[in-house]
Amino acid sequence: MVKTLVPAEMRNFEMFEILEPTTQTIPFVYNSPHSGRIYPPDFIAQSRLEGAAIRRSEDHYVDELFKAAADLGAPLLFANFPRAYIDVNREPYELDPRMFDGALPPYANINSIRVAGGLGTIPRIVAENMEIYARRVPVEDALQRIEAIYKPYHATLRRLIASTHVQFGFGVLIDCHSMPGNIRVAGSSAHPDIIVGDRYGTSASAELSRAAMCILEDLGFTAVRNKPYAGGFITEHYGRPSRGLHALQIEVNRSLYVDEATLEKRPDFAAVANAITDFMQQMSDYVANFASDRALAAE
Repeated sequence: MVKTLVPAEMRNFEMFEILEPTTQTIPFVYNSPHSGRIYPPDFIAQSRLEGAAIRRSEDHYVDELFKAAADLGAPLLFANFPRAYIDVNREPYELDPRMFDGALPPYANINSIRVAGGLGTIPRIVAENMEIYARRVPVEDALQRIEAIYKPYHATLRRLIASTHVQFGFGVLIDCHSMPGNIRVAGSSAHPDIIVGDRYGTSASAELSRAAMCILEDLGFTAVRNKPYAGGFITEHYGRPSRGLHALQIEVNRSLYVDEATLEKRPDFAAVANAITDFMQQMSDYVANFASDRALAAE
């Protein structure tokens, strides 16, 4: 049986957390915005889904795959709230008016592709087009989630990125995600292990993206770049290579480490986590080599 909420987990419940090193020693910030798995009771009451169904949008255990970031000298920001409740990898007000009781504010983006697909800031569906809500959501509820969760989350992420940039003169954001095991590259039967997204070269330097690809391939992963995932709002919004701020999205094929039917960790989970740790260490070493001549500081 797949759980959606354990009451004990709601005690001292923080919507998001930072796993921080005692001293930040590398110019990286790691972020896991979709791995939250604590479902507020009022949300469960609103939903027509339960059990494994409501959890289909989670990036299962990605925060655990990347938790060694702090040991390596970088902060890891991770969500405890589920993506199905509010998606911080969207603009703040990508909202579908058909979902809500009440009028949306005039500045809401109601026409984005993501809204049309049911995957706005307050999602309408989870994976495989499964409708989340049994009835319309009060618009005040949606706006409260944005104020209470979305805005503080991004304020925290901005602070981590800004302090990294000030300390080191540049910074690298790694936005950490997982993808379904059945994802294929268009025109191919291959199922990639990892996809590196750099918004087609706009959110990070080409050198950094190539380094990530080479490191992953040397570790035995089948890696591809930008297809079908080039990066979402976070990668696009925070990646500014010309200012020495680079953002990469990393999508890990969850079938490598999770049984997608039961959502239980596979026996290979530790091995995958160790390989991800090796990736983070090698990325840090690569950037340290470039930092000496400021190659990543301002392109």
